[in-house]
Amino acid sequence: CTVIPKEVLKKVRQIEIRTNREVTDVLGGQYHSVFKGHGMEFEEVREYLPGDEVRSIDWNVTARFGHPYIKKFKEERELTVMLIVDVSASGQFGSVRQTKNELAAELAAVLAFSAIRNNDKVGLIMFTDQIEKYVPPKKGRSHVLRVIREILAFQPKGRGTNLKAALDYLNHVQTRRAVTFVLSDFQVEDEEAVRKKLRVASKRHDVVALSLRDPREEELPAVGLMELRDAETDERALVDTFDRNVREQFAVKSRLRLEALRRMLRSASVDHVEIRCETDYMLPLIKFFKMRERRI
Repeated sequence: CTVIPKEVLKKVRQIEIRTNREVTDVLGGQYHSVFKGHGMEFEEVREYLPGDEVRSIDWNVTARFGHPYIKKFKEERELTVMLIVDVSASGQFGSVRQTKNELAAELAAVLAFSAIRNNDKVGLIMFTDQIEKYVPPKKGRSHVLRVIREILAFQPKGRGTNLKAALDYLNHVQTRRAVTFVLSDFQVEDEEAVRKKLRVASKRHDVVALSLRDPREEELPAVGLMELRDAETDERALVDTFDRNVREQFAVKSRLRLEALRRMLRSASVDHVEIRCETDYMLPLIKFFKMRERRI
């Protein structure tokens, strides 16, 4: 078996304590009201009784027995929550208190602990430019702790980002509808292809995109010559950050990427929560949950 480094175990324990408090105090009830009760599953066929909905009549069974029967359904009380986590090289970047990968682990913990409080299953897909790891959905605290350990300690083989492959894999392994959180910085190349895959996935699952953003990816500090390196391609560029035009062009490109991402997700009918590394991630999560409650 794999030996988990002590610092990772310590980090997992810290995340459990911190996120459990957040779930208990803030998100527990909201999670239940936002994500519960959307699906109906077949329970039984029984004889028609006066007052039953005519639309519920099962005509095949009725024809077989010569008098009316109805299909009875019950509300699905258990959900499957799938966490699709981007572990590409760009997630190792962090200019504030934590990297995007560490932030993703905390977010996954909040969502996973919210799920198990409601007796739901939690599964994990980690991806780069390939599928790196799949953890089938299960219930329970020990399973959730394993999911967090995987995200924190996993050493991926790939460096790039292939969200299309991750969404295809989701639809392959998860045939029933699932609440699916995609945790990524969404540094994708073929936006149109990703949009189509997201649109297909959103018809089968309840898909929520959590985009992770670091302030240094949006604005450059004026500190003189700086080497910029693309973590996924290893391309490098030397820029003079004292040059105001350089800083402005960098900021404009960043804004355009964000606007393109918002349009892509909106077009794919995917809910979008923007999470910033330098601010409290609970605030946008709470805002999103309240928005979902109002919408429902």
